Amino acid sequence: MKSLIALLSLCSVATMADYSSHEMADEFAQSMAEEHGFDKKAVLAVLSKAERQQSILDAMSRPAEKTKQWFEYRDIFVQPSRIEQGVAFWQEHKATITRASEKYGVAPEVIVAIIGVETRYGRHAGSYRVIDALTTLGFDYPSRGKFFRKELAHYLLMTQEQEQDPLLLKGSYAGAMGYGQFIPSSYRAYAVDFDGDNKVDIWQNPVDAIGSVANYFRAHRWQTGEPVFARARIAKKHDESVLNSKARPEFSLSELKKKGYTPVDEGFASTLKAVPLTYVGDHGTEFWLGFDNFYVITRYNRSHMYAKAVWLLGREIKAQMEKS
Repeated sequence: MKSLIALLSLCSVATMADYSSHEMADEFAQSMAEEHGFDKKAVLAVLSKAERQQSILDAMSRPAEKTKQWFEYRDIFVQPSRIEQGVAFWQEHKATITRASEKYGVAPEVIVAIIGVETRYGRHAGSYRVIDALTTLGFDYPSRGKFFRKELAHYLLMTQEQEQDPLLLKGSYAGAMGYGQFIPSSYRAYAVDFDGDNKVDIWQNPVDAIGSVANYFRAHRWQTGEPVFARARIAKKHDESVLNSKARPEFSLSELKKKGYTPVDEGFASTLKAVPLTYVGDHGTEFWLGFDNFYVITRYNRSHMYAKAVWLLGREIKAQMEKS
């Protein structure tokens, strides 16, 4: 395997600028050397080529999940063009999606919907250099700097393991990559070679991307055939303290009934666990129940609106596939 310094033989330490001179750069490079056996000068050489991107910091301050209500957020992702493109993607990769669904035990529509929400099926996978995104956020975004410095470390490990040039890969403003927008730690943990070519390519290879998304959901305990969401009816006096929890569902439906929440539709086992949720829809506040599979979707993105968008988009795509 090539070393990082070999991959960056053209990066002269004498040309250091930008993040190589940041007050935290030396400590980061030293930790990469001590913990992972990197050449410290090579790490600093990479940081010298990284560029601070103010647009990334601006984007982090206004994510759609925090600036829009559900009915606005929904219309970004659950729209005719994204549904039509999802049907086309599913049809084009039907054998791969079926194989991934069966191997990893994940609903095919969820695999397709994740890729649809994240990148419009690979059309918009991000235009920022990953090195710029992770250094900008790791060194100049204090509230989450520690997290992104860890991702930067994973990124350098990933590019060394995969013999990739760390200065060339592109992704989102948060450093997420490929069809399914994996951050570096997720790539190292869950990305798979699904076509057997001894490469794990989530950037250009939809087969590996599909398998990797399915593997991610399997690892986070997706339960095949179990519900994701149900519309809820509330009692006049309902316990608002249990609404919108970010934790894995802990109350059974029988317990939630005592707290003032019941599914509108019948047929759900009283032992199923769920969390009561609120969304601002077209006609005001809606109440829903999110089951364990809902929680699994939030392991991909913690936003409750994101999880519902994935679920709805997947349902719409599946319905169209069944008609075709």
